[in-house]
Amino acid sequence: MKIVVLGGGISTERHVALVTSTSVCKALRSRGHKAIFVDMYLGLEDYDKPLEQAFDEPDGFCGDVAVEKVEPDLEKVKASRKMKGPSHLGKNVLEICALADCVFLGLHGEDGEDGKIQATLDLLGVPYTGSNSLSSAMAMDKAVAKRVMEGAGVLTPKWEELVYAAEDVPALVERLSVPCVVKSVNGGSSIGVALPDTREELEKALYELLKYGNRILVEEKIIGREMTQPILDDEYLSTIEIVPPEGGTFDYVAKYQSGDEGATEICPARITEAEHKLMGEAALRFHKALGLSVYSRTDFIIDAEGRAWCLEVNTLPGMTPNSLIPKAAKVAGLDYPELCEKIVMLSLEARRKGL
Repeated sequence: MKIVVLGGGISTERHVALVTSTSVCKALRSRGHKAIFVDMYLGLEDYDKPLEQAFDEPDGFCGDVAVEKVEPDLEKVKASRKMKGPSHLGKNVLEICALADCVFLGLHGEDGEDGKIQATLDLLGVPYTGSNSLSSAMAMDKAVAKRVMEGAGVLTPKWEELVYAAEDVPALVERLSVPCVVKSVNGGSSIGVALPDTREELEKALYELLKYGNRILVEEKIIGREMTQPILDDEYLSTIEIVPPEGGTFDYVAKYQSGDEGATEICPARITEAEHKLMGEAALRFHKALGLSVYSRTDFIIDAEGRAWCLEVNTLPGMTPNSLIPKAAKVAGLDYPELCEKIVMLSLEARRKGL
């Protein structure tokens, strides 16, 4: 099969999307597919052969990339692109996608998980992996997803949505309760998230989050163990426990760095079968309520009383060989290249069914 693995992009999760997409591309090539990696933002700027020949490139345009410790410098990325202008789609991106049998979405965050690229590919008539445009958009917007979550009877911390400006911060600092969680409504990879314990920290967080937009979610802070629950093909896999580095939190660095700075991921999680079933069924109920397809990963906090508090869902979760869904799939007997190929096949069937 000719497969374009679309990654990179111009969101704050660009680095993660580069690693996901190049990893997936190499895995699909190992399964015999003509897979190529294409950066959605940069496109095929340096490729001067006929596009039809791109699928025969021996390396599939895959390079060696890694997630850095800091957020990507998006202005630097924009300046590096030869094709100037406001478009988030690089040179020949749509043209090469139109030649593919399937587009594997290795994107994360804005332009990837928010339904925009899904809708674009729908208009092109090109099948893609994961959920459709509407379901992706609802899941990406944390406030919308919270409303769906509550409607589906899934336990979630108390929350409120805020639209604010810098001049509103002093009043909000006085009104809101601490400790709490404040997060951008469309962020990911723990970018645009703060966990203030004091009013001074809350004030700093509110000003800081304005760079991600003026809509945020303020959520009750639940104390407990962090868990995540993968869904694949309408079944829940092993729950994964995430243990942040000592004295730290599961932030951007902890998610993607190894050693002392990285989090410890335990799969299967150290929980009872009843707790596993509780989170698995809640994640699956939320997945179906949003109309998601093929795969997703839902994050939870399980408190001292065994209650599983649902936080949010990821419709295009990390898909490097060491990411969470591949770890759970491995426990189920599915290796990484098999998982990548299965996602393609399930997605093609979902598109055929109009899902």
